[in-house]
Amino acid sequence: MSQTARSAGNSNQQRTFMTRLKKNYIGWIFILLSVLGIGLFYFYPMVQAFLLSLRSGMGANLEFVGFDNYVRLFSDPTFITSLTNTFIYLLVQVPVMILLALFFSVLLNDPKLKFRGFFRTAIFLPAVTSLVAYAVIFKYLFGNDGLVNEFLLGMNLISTPLNWLSDPVLAKITIIIAITWRWTGYNMIFYLSALQNVDKSMYEAARIDGASSIQQFFFITIPLLKPIILFTSIVSTIGTLQLFDEVMNITNGGPGNATMSISMYIYNLSFEYTPDFGYAATVSYVIVVLVVILSFLQFRVAGDRD
Repeated sequence: MSQTARSAGNSNQQRTFMTRLKKNYIGWIFILLSVLGIGLFYFYPMVQAFLLSLRSGMGANLEFVGFDNYVRLFSDPTFITSLTNTFIYLLVQVPVMILLALFFSVLLNDPKLKFRGFFRTAIFLPAVTSLVAYAVIFKYLFGNDGLVNEFLLGMNLISTPLNWLSDPVLAKITIIIAITWRWTGYNMIFYLSALQNVDKSMYEAARIDGASSIQQFFFITIPLLKPIILFTSIVSTIGTLQLFDEVMNITNGGPGNATMSISMYIYNLSFEYTPDFGYAATVSYVIVVLVVILSFLQFRVAGDRD
């Protein structure tokens, strides 16, 4: 009887082991497919782009130059201009957009507000419009005879039409307005979804203790939204560093190179100027480095060690 029991026990253990092995095997297959996909479509192109950045030449006639392309960046006035423009967009537009998204999310989270659904949809709609379509519309709106100048003239705020697209400063402002208009609603949705998970009793307790709406916002809302604010800040930073469509379709980088972004400069190096794919890959790696550095700084400033 004991031998029979041992045999049955060994058989059950083998069966359990085979079942676990089969489950692990299937799980590893799914993981392996994902790893292969990420490696093939993300890491392999990144490695190839880095190897390409070590070469230079016209078109397909490339030769190995080592890190000469990276040294060339420091003496390239067009790159320095595009980098400066991109940082201006980043430092001005991202904070303004985050603050507006926070303001709208808190305002539209009020249960006493009527037509909340309509206002939420209206503010979010720009995020789902075509990039090219809305950029072209903004180009016409801010033209010399566009609706913006007609409105300002009609209100007697200006005496002559403003050159929104041909003045270096006004052209940057136009780009910033366009980006803010499109992406504010997108970030607002993240804050709204987070606010709806906040325990309402916290606000009630704060009101009982005499806290004003402003105090509730800074001492309850902001701390609870900290992870979401960090996430949207990083995503917005990455998006601004990759800015292309608005600059391309509204100002085409002009006047001169006053609004050119890094991504547009990469495009010009590849397709508009004499093709130099090696140097274009070098400039693209600047975006990678900036994303890593700025994301790290944002994590440090937010105090998120995870």
